[in-house]
Amino acid sequence: MAVAGAALAVPGVLAGTGTLAQAASTTDHSGHGGPATPGGPVPFDELYQGRRIVGKAAEGGHGAHHGGGFTVSIDGKELHLMRDADGTYISVINHYETYADPRAVARAAVDKLRGATLVPIAT
Repeated sequence: MAVAGAALAVPGVLAGTGTLAQAASTTDHSGHGGPATPGGPVPFDELYQGRRIVGKAAEGGHGAHHGGGFTVSIDGKELHLMRDADGTYISVINHYETYADPRAVARAAVDKLRGATLVPIAT
């Protein structure tokens, strides 16, 4: 019975961890203001490894649906962003790795590009 009790406790711990990760993703460490939408990701505009990455509330269209109402660009070119059911984010560059927020996925994409130009997906 102790094993069953421990097994039941694990989902509760994981659920709590997801809540903490989601709460952490709404914390603004850049000085660019609060979340674009209550409980949503924080807008950002920064230079990362010499590349300008920008994240902001979507203005409708494709990014508004897939990115959970948020768009990300690298040097002015849209990074196709998708929000998973668990609240994490992926991109076409990092399709098999999840990230807590759009800023983290943008930085990871810059790392993977290694100086290459982002070519937007034609939709």
